[in-house]
Amino acid sequence: MSDATPEITFRSDVTVELVKSSASDADVLFAARVSTKGEQSLDDVDADASRSQGLINYLMRDRHGSPFEHTSFTFFVRAPIFMWREHMRHRIASYNEESGRYRELEPVFYVPARERNLVQEGKPGAYVFVPGTEEQSILVEEQVKASCTQAYAAYQAMLDAGVAREVARIVLPVTIYSSAYVTMNARALMNFLSLRTKREGSHFPSFPQREIEMVAEKYEAEFERLMPLTYAAFQANGRVAP
Repeated sequence: MSDATPEITFRSDVTVELVKSSASDADVLFAARVSTKGEQSLDDVDADASRSQGLINYLMRDRHGSPFEHTSFTFFVRAPIFMWREHMRHRIASYNEESGRYRELEPVFYVPARERNLVQEGKPGAYVFVPGTEEQSILVEEQVKASCTQAYAAYQAMLDAGVAREVARIVLPVTIYSSAYVTMNARALMNFLSLRTKREGSHFPSFPQREIEMVAEKYEAEFERLMPLTYAAFQANGRVAP
């Protein structure tokens, strides 16, 4: 039951926080060297940078991917639900998401920023997105806000009448924000980045929806910071996951 209708918030961003990690280039090195050195593989993880870069680049180039799996990134992400439906198609991560069955969902909704491209040109498989007109931008903003405001009022009305949260939530649009923990290893993360970012030099071009690319860009910044040699090899080899 709600005492008062909370104020509705509209946002045009996503938030990504790295809450825990066990990820370094050294993790890749000892995992790779166990094949030839056994238990002594831990002894030379601090080998000179040129040797380390060479081994990591070899693993990346020839797609020996398993050494990159001995790492872990855990992110706390807040983004609109329609982004989550795309994200969870990647069955290479662990997820725990907030539940609309057990808590009252906050009235925070996504509305595209004015600089977000709005118009699709071309046909499936051969299309681009281009900026909309000023009139289209205003229309999108007005209609999203009106729809979300009406939907949340209906949600509140059902909660106030004693309807269960799991039933009341069915009127909420996919633009409402949800939060989740996402945990993946470096190999899985590179797979995600290869598909959910558009970058020059990628061996396989990708055309992600902008909202999931916003999340991917924040993941990528942490990946580059924690595993610079692996990240450099990823870039140099066409952003193909090993």
